[in-house]
Amino acid sequence: MYFSVLLSVYKKERIDNLRQSLDSLFAQTIFPDEVILVEDGPLSDKLNNVVNEYQSNYSALKVVSLPVNQGLGKALNEGLKHCSHDLVARMDTDDIAKPERFEKQVKVFRKHPEVDVVGSWIDEFEGDISHVVSVRRLPECHEEILSFAKKRNPINHPVVMFKKEAVLAAGGYQHFPLFEDYYLWIRMLMNGAKFYNVQESLLYFRSSPDMFKRRGGLKYVGTEVRFQNFLLRSHFISFLRYVQNVIIRVMTRIMPNRWRTFLYRKKLR
Repeated sequence: MYFSVLLSVYKKERIDNLRQSLDSLFAQTIFPDEVILVEDGPLSDKLNNVVNEYQSNYSALKVVSLPVNQGLGKALNEGLKHCSHDLVARMDTDDIAKPERFEKQVKVFRKHPEVDVVGSWIDEFEGDISHVVSVRRLPECHEEILSFAKKRNPINHPVVMFKKEAVLAAGGYQHFPLFEDYYLWIRMLMNGAKFYNVQESLLYFRSSPDMFKRRGGLKYVGTEVRFQNFLLRSHFISFLRYVQNVIIRVMTRIMPNRWRTFLYRKKLR
């Protein structure tokens, strides 16, 4: 099965992180047919040099340059237009794919052609991949994923592989800061798309205490409530579930960062 890989990079990405990410893509047990890298706004000279180097070494790497930074959702939508194949694997430019990631996800699509989205667990690490601090596990089958989605994001976005046709049928990525992927999964679920999660980790996800700090504060609370309002208006969740979600999520966003870090790593994984 032919497939594309879709990434988006912007000027604040670290050079060594980008190298590790791209190296992991080109060291897979099955080679991607094309890698679409969206430059979300102008990059630094050093980042441009890295991109040019990999383009010279790998003909599969194609670059889409946006004149100004547009944000992840819009950048991915633009990149999706340039993906030649219906099967598309997502990846972030600071994460590291395990060698058999693509092979194991493609195997699911071959065995279950009715499936539209295939995710997996991820290992969250700090510093290097020998220091895994937590594993984000998610339910396996569609009905379990549908139920889980009423409470939390049911797919680990950096390791997802999906059918482009199913994503576009649900309206593609849309601008919803901090929730672009969750917003997409809900619309796809409501549109009848079928989901599956491989029950093992296929990717190392770069984590840090700052990541949990960014998940707090009143700005995040406002976005969180707006997303829950969308779920309620769409009749995806009941009013009782809405109240429960809002209470739990608002408390999580306003608690001290060390408590939030403990909650995510020890209780929500």
